[in-house]
Amino acid sequence: MSFAAIRAPLRRQALSASFKRPQLRTSSFRKYSTEAPPTAKSNTGLYVGLGAVILGGGVAYYLYDSSSETAKVTSSALKSAAQSAKVATNFVPTKEDYQKVYNRIAEVIDDADDYDNGSFGPVVVRLAWHASGTYDKATGTGGSNYATMRFQPESLHGANAGLHVAREVLEKIKQEFSWISYGDLWTLAGVAAVQEMAGPKVPWRPGRIDGFESHVPPDGRLPDASQGAPHIRDIFYRMGFDDQEIVALCGAHALGRCHTDRSGYDGPWTFSPTTFTNDFYKLLFDEKWVWKKWNGPKQLEDKKTKSLMMLPTDYVLTQDKSFKKYAKAYADDVDLFFKDFSAAYSKLLELGVPTQQFVASEAWIMQTVDEQNS
Repeated sequence: MSFAAIRAPLRRQALSASFKRPQLRTSSFRKYSTEAPPTAKSNTGLYVGLGAVILGGGVAYYLYDSSSETAKVTSSALKSAAQSAKVATNFVPTKEDYQKVYNRIAEVIDDADDYDNGSFGPVVVRLAWHASGTYDKATGTGGSNYATMRFQPESLHGANAGLHVAREVLEKIKQEFSWISYGDLWTLAGVAAVQEMAGPKVPWRPGRIDGFESHVPPDGRLPDASQGAPHIRDIFYRMGFDDQEIVALCGAHALGRCHTDRSGYDGPWTFSPTTFTNDFYKLLFDEKWVWKKWNGPKQLEDKKTKSLMMLPTDYVLTQDKSFKKYAKAYADDVDLFFKDFSAAYSKLLELGVPTQQFVASEAWIMQTVDEQNS
């Protein structure tokens, strides 16, 4: 077993053991398909289609290189068709290839030096979340398929402040594995970050394609931390989530912290912000929360140490009858939380991706670095 394999579990145990005492280092996380493609009875039509894509390569290059918005949209459509064709012929990278990307992500997020708590994990989870959470089920727009946060104005949306850090970190991996789409890279990174920070296994599969600025969703689709229960439901119901899934996804606030130069809020939610636990729910119910007296936006702090924070949207989970039921259940049962978070997070990361683009009928479970080294 390698030294890295020994170091990771020890670091997690140390962080988990710190639950009873504050660790005021920082980490960044702001809060905020289905069936397999049908098997072709004959490959003739498929090969003709692939031939058309290949013969049209020059046209596709022109469309991609053109500044015309129509050309860009058309090029994106060609890419989508090519992705669907690759799925049908298994002309795609293997699971082992994606495991190599996962492993590289695990190395990079743990090599953060003095950035927050020495981990890019929380900010990478936030990137995957925000890149997927723009989905609108009524219009079928938004979601993780086109990786539109690469473009303005989405990259400049207030809810995405600070996410350039995660995008720049992952850009190094994109250069190393140029064949992976940004959408697949960002969501796989979100899975790797959760799993490598001692969280649950999250089913994931590739198939997202890269779009253009024309695909950028409007601002306002991500949660506003200053709001209450009606706003939370509006945001999550629009994506297709129910109350149980909403509360499960909020548990990602076990990771990271808020920054005054990003969201305006300040502080970590838990004492171990680089370890995935159910501490977010435990602290909500076990600590006495009071409004913080400061010049920043309205937020709560724990009365005992004044070192932790909760957002107004977090505290709603203890006040709304339906939300409270699930939050209390997750505070009492970490296994239940892990199970429900895994399902909801996997669903979130697939929002907006046409079923025929996925390369597998069932999502994969990627191995952690520790599992591979054991």
